[in-house]
Amino acid sequence: MSGSASIDDLLAFEEERPRQDDREQGGRAGRVFRALAGNAAVVAVLVVGLRAVGLQVSLVILVAGVFAVSGVRRIAAALAPPPAARSRPPVSQYDDGTWNWSARDALRAAINGWELPLDWSTTRPERFTGVILPRLAELADERLRLKHAVTRESDPVRARALLGDRLWTFLESPPRRPPSPRDLAVIVAELEKI
Repeated sequence: MSGSASIDDLLAFEEERPRQDDREQGGRAGRVFRALAGNAAVVAVLVVGLRAVGLQVSLVILVAGVFAVSGVRRIAAALAPPPAARSRPPVSQYDDGTWNWSARDALRAAINGWELPLDWSTTRPERFTGVILPRLAELADERLRLKHAVTRESDPVRARALLGDRLWTFLESPPRRPPSPRDLAVIVAELEKI
């Protein structure tokens, strides 16, 4: 490898365009020759296979059958409809046509990952302590680990000081019923401050 490449060079993406001479190479005669060679190979394999099991079939019938199947396959491929385009959401007044609707929206996926369990927890309080609270505890431990190199398990005293009494109590002794959306917003805001 000669020279050095910048990170922009490594991350750049350009589609390779097919060269004109590659597409025209062989042309129609080349395609016909490849089709004949492929059919001849299939006939040869069939003759060897049939003779191996002790069957005798006329070579003319075998060649005609292989060419017929190949022709039907090519015609069906040529007449096949193009793949169906994926439908996209209705265009809004803010859509300028540049949004990639087929890309997965990570923020939407994260919100949906919390929305359903939170909705379930309003009708089943045990669902909150079994699903939501452990996720919040994992978030707290991860933020403590990333920002301060501790977890609630590794250094409980320092973790309690960093989390604050309200958040520590909430995570260590779960409430009997799920907190209100306002209380949950305060808890999440305290988590973000860590």
